[in-house]
Amino acid sequence: MMKIIVVSDTHYRNDILDELIDKHKDADLFIHCGDLEDDPQWYPQWIFVRGNNDYFVGFEDERIIEAQGHRILVLHSHRCSFLNREETLTSMAYDNGCDIVLYGHTHVSKMTWKNGIFLMNPGSTTSPRDGKTPSYGILTIDGAHVEGQIVHREDW
Repeated sequence: MMKIIVVSDTHYRNDILDELIDKHKDADLFIHCGDLEDDPQWYPQWIFVRGNNDYFVGFEDERIIEAQGHRILVLHSHRCSFLNREETLTSMAYDNGCDIVLYGHTHVSKMTWKNGIFLMNPGSTTSPRDGKTPSYGILTIDGAHVEGQIVHREDW
């Protein structure tokens, strides 16, 4: 079984990154879906992609991560249309041979399956836009089984 901690949109309030590493010592990966607004070199345990507010060097626009027979596409999604974001992300996953997509930008936590692709947006650890408290995600992969959980601030 593999446990992956997923965050997005920390917007320079990055103390949560160390907090999550301490809280989830059993995690296999730590992934940030963009808008760190800091130098990624200060967070060597995390895998990052560039968000629309990330101007430091060291970010890739997208990453593909292989995990237990799955391919995970990680991106911020700021270049996707608001109206058909999930369709675009699903198409991008198919184009890259991925079956999981982790993304951010909207500050709205969401998990869904779309045409066989698991999509997870962990929301924002600082400023959610869905009327809920700040959040992050936990992605669990156990062979073919993929499961996600959104964890809100009151449960940290």
